Amino acid sequence: MLQPSPPQAADLAARYLDLVERCLKNEIHGESRLETFLQRAVLRARHPRQTAGGGYAWPARAQTMLSGARLRHLRVLTEATLRDGVPGGYLEAGVWRGGACILMRAVLAAYGVTTRRVFAADSFAGLPRPDARYPADRGDKLHSFAQLRVSEAEVRRNFAAYGLLDSQVVFLPGLFEQTLPTLAGERFALIHLDGDMYASILDALTCLYDRLSPGGYAVVDDYGVLPACRRAVHDFLDSRALAPEILPVDAKAVWWRKA
Repeated sequence: MLQPSPPQAADLAARYLDLVERCLKNEIHGESRLETFLQRAVLRARHPRQTAGGGYAWPARAQTMLSGARLRHLRVLTEATLRDGVPGGYLEAGVWRGGACILMRAVLAAYGVTTRRVFAADSFAGLPRPDARYPADRGDKLHSFAQLRVSEAEVRRNFAAYGLLDSQVVFLPGLFEQTLPTLAGERFALIHLDGDMYASILDALTCLYDRLSPGGYAVVDDYGVLPACRRAVHDFLDSRALAPEILPVDAKAVWWRKA
């Protein structure tokens, strides 16, 4: 059987991952204008105050909310951990429909990596109500948005649609403060935090940062648009006297590399 040369193999891997990215963003068939209109109408009717400024719009069918820039950046960092030999698995805290985790699992598949796992941590029941222990979350209403409640069964179906639901994918259903401490024996090459709330981001960093390998990457979504999220990052880093170079991915997300 004809075997592809290394350059051909690299090109095939890139083409495959390009296609996965497009599928996750639903660029192949495109979002339904009718479904998008109806979803936004429902959001405006149920949450008039929160949507008055035009925010809180999510894709009707795409399996990720990440922009193209953020999705590609996540792929690039995942590939970098393989190229540089940064040990450990990959974890997303706050997976929604599973798109970012699916992409990380696809990178492993593209390069034939069978010794690393992708962890999907989520309540799979929407965001929690604000906890009185964390004043920064006071008044947060994200728990009331039904569009953010995606079940584990639906996320599993999304993985399966790409042929990527296997033993290299680990689901962690529950609140971060309950599930992430169970990972004390794991190492991670990359953590992607998309918890949206102060408590969620702080819990994730507290539980995971010591498990992040030197040279590994931390990516925090919504840092640029949610003050509570940004405050949690800096409160954690300040508590450890850490000052990594925090770099923007786009207007919403940031990343840094652990020294």
